[in-house]
Amino acid sequence: MNIAKFLDHTNIRKNATAEDIKRSCQEAKKYNFRGLCVNPQWTRLVKEIFQREGINSKIVTLIDPPMGLSSHQERVEMAKKAREDGSDEIDVVMNIVDLKYERYDKILKDLKEIAKIAPTKVIIGSGYLTDKEIAKASQLVKESGAICVKTATEKDPLGHSELEEKAKHLRIMKENAPGLLIKAAGGIRTLKDVIWMIENGADIIGTSSGVEIVEEAIRYQL
Repeated sequence: MNIAKFLDHTNIRKNATAEDIKRSCQEAKKYNFRGLCVNPQWTRLVKEIFQREGINSKIVTLIDPPMGLSSHQERVEMAKKAREDGSDEIDVVMNIVDLKYERYDKILKDLKEIAKIAPTKVIIGSGYLTDKEIAKASQLVKESGAICVKTATEKDPLGHSELEEKAKHLRIMKENAPGLLIKAAGGIRTLKDVIWMIENGADIIGTSSGVEIVEEAIRYQL
């Protein structure tokens, strides 16, 4: 098992500096992660470094955390800018308030337009949702034309100690969005966590602990 190929290595710290992002790019180069996920202001820098150094990881831009509350037009513009700056994929947060109020047509209109701009992974904020809402959100993501449904951002209320609940969420997402990729994120810090998430349906893992996880996998010869 090549653990790095499951990992979207993540640096979305608000206080990240250009030097921090450059370091994350070098980590992506060294460990050959599936992707590197950054905030929008860093996408262009990451693209420049990846092109210059021949780094093959995907460039992933996080859009509208933590609750997806920007206007539809703002979200579309953010997605377009990310694509223009060099994103291979965008991770966009579904409007969680709209989901709670069952504004499904509004959600679909928003996500369908965004999904046409770039390959889109939709964050549903599963830690804020009931099982029924997770199922419905996953169905909406499937209908939108996105490529993937994702649990959460770093603001996931489910911490490291609640990964069992996250594993249940992954199974619900898999059942209700057949054919889509499933991404688990939030509180995933160790090799054991990653394997557990994969066993419960995750195709991609978002984590800021990518280096530590891959080093652990190397020690165990995985």
